[in-house]
Amino acid sequence: MVTHFGWLTWLWLAPLAGSIVIILMPPGLRQVAKWTGLVVSLATLALAAKITVGFKPGGDTYQFYEKHEWIPAFGAGYTLGVDGIAVVLVILTAVLVPILLIAGWNDAAGDERGERNPRGVHAYVALTLAIESMVLISVVALDVLLFYVFFEAMLIPMYFLIGGFGQGENRSRAAVKFLLYNLFGGLIMLAAVIGLYVITAQHGGGTFDFVEIVQGVRDGGRFADVDPAVFKALFLGFMFAFAIKAPLWPFHRWLPDAAVESTPATAVLITAVMDKVGTFGMLRYCLQLFPEASTYFRPVIVTLAIIGVIYGAIVAIGQTDMMRLIAYTSISHFGFIIAGIFVMTTQGQSGSTLYMLNHGISTAAVFLIAGFLVSRRGSRAIADYGGVQKVAPILAGTFLVSCMATLSLPGLAPFVSEFLVLLGTFNRYWLAAAFGVTALVLAAIYMLWLYQRTMTGPLAAGNEKIRDLVPREIVVVAPLLALLFVLGVYPKPVLDVINPAVESTMQTINQHDPSPTVTPPGSGVGGSRTAQGPHQ
Repeated sequence: MVTHFGWLTWLWLAPLAGSIVIILMPPGLRQVAKWTGLVVSLATLALAAKITVGFKPGGDTYQFYEKHEWIPAFGAGYTLGVDGIAVVLVILTAVLVPILLIAGWNDAAGDERGERNPRGVHAYVALTLAIESMVLISVVALDVLLFYVFFEAMLIPMYFLIGGFGQGENRSRAAVKFLLYNLFGGLIMLAAVIGLYVITAQHGGGTFDFVEIVQGVRDGGRFADVDPAVFKALFLGFMFAFAIKAPLWPFHRWLPDAAVESTPATAVLITAVMDKVGTFGMLRYCLQLFPEASTYFRPVIVTLAIIGVIYGAIVAIGQTDMMRLIAYTSISHFGFIIAGIFVMTTQGQSGSTLYMLNHGISTAAVFLIAGFLVSRRGSRAIADYGGVQKVAPILAGTFLVSCMATLSLPGLAPFVSEFLVLLGTFNRYWLAAAFGVTALVLAAIYMLWLYQRTMTGPLAAGNEKIRDLVPREIVVVAPLLALLFVLGVYPKPVLDVINPAVESTMQTINQHDPSPTVTPPGSGVGGSRTAQGPHQ
């Protein structure tokens, strides 16, 4: 047992401490609160960079390991550690939060116009840092109860960000809808967490230690006499909560309203940061705690994911609200991520993990640039725009790149991850992959049509005064676009970190990539055999 608090503890405590300090500042120190939040987020980024650089691909599965007693009577411990999958989400979260604080620099300035209370800026920054802290500890926790506590706790600051600082007329309703959906999912998961503890208590001592439980499941001896139906029920309890958080169709209904009614920075915090905890939970907890149940429900979940891929893309095409269109694209992309996880192939799971990173970057870019445009014109309606590239060429150019990334153009980051997911899906379920490919065409329709209607053609009335990106906004956009290009051309360093963790997961759940098949000459259309290597 590690007896000292290490880098992972400081990683999540830094933004939490910063949040507390900011909320205690005097009301008049609005600019100090903003700068303090930015400095704290950059310090968190430095800690995340230290962990990322110090992580050794191919080394121990969980590194920077910490374990301390928390509630010994219930077998709950303060246990932290990162594998290659968690490292990717740690660095994604740490990179995006300072960018979002800069992007939303004026989002809580309504108090100066008499629209909000004098502590609005303090609350906005503190809530953002609190969510960062809770997301970080969720992805590094190796104790099921510890994970659950912060998985649920992050809903509260997000509720206040949506309802208190959203820009839409229905922000309060959207915040309540978000909270009710996710709390209900969390309630079902709580029952499953308790059920999991009861099973461990009946078979060798109650514990919430993730590594210990997984070891018992993998060895088979400790839980050999447990009815498989019980594990299936527990799996559904975890999966239900993660499916809402992710979100998986048809549990997605809260996301479009929450994203549209929020500020653009908060919308990114939802879709690019917080929702990733849902897909991460599927990959870590659903698969590894309940491998047989995951395999049993695999066809259903992959089917739902592919439906979500196509549904999100088709609905996006019909949107007249720019921000709602972008929100539906995320539902489509989350379908790809979930499909890649549950096809249980190395290509699929590596692609899904990489997709979590790439989707976070591309969604941040397109949401924020669209938000800059909406703030200038004061309208989310696509019909109100046209010819913007004539008066704001930098804004139009950066928006074009982010749109191309969203539709997974080769050379930009999402293409590699989407290709890997489709390849991994094809190896297990070729028909699902065939339907998934149609989303590539649909994505080209909704993103290119969005760009065409807003940026090209004659200058629409009312757009003459739209100004181009200012230096603060360029500081926000530039690193995102740079990452899209770099990861699109050279994703190898990230995949080198991800692949060993995926291989460990595949071994834990006892899954192997399907052998490729070929059709031998003269055997007819239906003939096939396993491909034979030269040594055979």
